[in-house]
Amino acid sequence: MAAKRVLLDLNFPAFQADLFNLDVSELKPVLKTLRKLRGLDWPTLYRDHGLNWEQIKDAPGRFTIRLSQRSRAVVRRDGDYVRFIALHTDHDSAYGKK
Repeated sequence: MAAKRVLLDLNFPAFQADLFNLDVSELKPVLKTLRKLRGLDWPTLYRDHGLNWEQIKDAPGRFTIRLSQRSRAVVRRDGDYVRFIALHTDHDSAYGKK
């Protein structure tokens, strides 16, 4: 049986607000990573060192994923979907750190 493809849900209002506020130089690498994610299956996503999928210790069921050198997203897995919750241009803020 083939591994399930990763599906993206980019509809969370806070994520969209953060995404639409990126400047063009930061938006391009984020969109490149989102395209990459669409082509992956779940086992490959978990193994990809560049994406660096990590669980947030203080938020069960929530994870961070690297979208660019500067940006990380807070996400959760819902079946085959990665649901994007927030986008942070400061990596530490994705983990709730200041």
